[in-house]
Amino acid sequence: MTKNIQPQFMKFFIPIMQTLKELGGSGNVGEVIDLAIEKLKIPEEEQQKSIKNGESKVRNQAQWARLYLVKGGFLNTSHRGVWTLTEKAQKEELTKEKVIEIIRDERRRFREESKKNKKIESKPTLVEDETDIEEEEGKHSLLDIFQKLPADGFERLCQRLLREAGFQEVKVTGKTGDGGIDGYGILEVNPLVSFNVLFQCKRYKGSVSASQIRDFRGAMQGRADKGIILTTGSFTSEAKKEARRDEAPPIEIVDGEKLVAMFQKLELGVIAKTVYEVDEQFFNEYK
Repeated sequence: MTKNIQPQFMKFFIPIMQTLKELGGSGNVGEVIDLAIEKLKIPEEEQQKSIKNGESKVRNQAQWARLYLVKGGFLNTSHRGVWTLTEKAQKEELTKEKVIEIIRDERRRFREESKKNKKIESKPTLVEDETDIEEEEGKHSLLDIFQKLPADGFERLCQRLLREAGFQEVKVTGKTGDGGIDGYGILEVNPLVSFNVLFQCKRYKGSVSASQIRDFRGAMQGRADKGIILTTGSFTSEAKKEARRDEAPPIEIVDGEKLVAMFQKLELGVIAKTVYEVDEQFFNEYK
């Protein structure tokens, strides 16, 4: 019976749990996924594959594993990008058999709810097939808008973002064959300290590889103090290590998720809305 349940995200359940226990019970989303990828020994070329919305296929699988672990009571819901083990997870060992049970129970629950509601108006939280997941993810999102911009439009958008973030004299070079350098600017830390910064904009789906980090570092050699790569995609775990490698100029990396977070924080191209939840207890004394 178990052979019928083999979703690709199933392989992430146990590595995620092991990683969180090694980190002391909680961890940053990116850190947890990177370490889980290392445990699974997923090659960099596999990490570069993407789903339809441009998100890394491997990281999307890890996110779905987390969702099932939350449903199974092993993880708390994510707050501020942190995954945390529950008391149940600290006491109970997660086995492959338990993983299959969690998946089966959630899919059964979803089917039962679907029968009760013949027409579901909202997007389902769980679906039966990963192809359906890929089609539903990321529609009408900021990332979707970014990816549909022309290359020069995305470069100018990144220029605006850097200006809003405090950079001075930000210029887009608009040149080809410049080693991947798309622009430059000055980051003033205080009136006495500033850095020349080169940046690269990658408007595409998939993950930036370690070799692309090395190529960018080579292009900026002797021309700037720091480098920044902004992408609508993601970075492989090897690319992240290369960006912070010892004895090499550090390169700041901004993936699609962080890019969206920056636009939201700066309220750039987005309109904040206040949502109120009714406190029913407040009205009890008036009943």
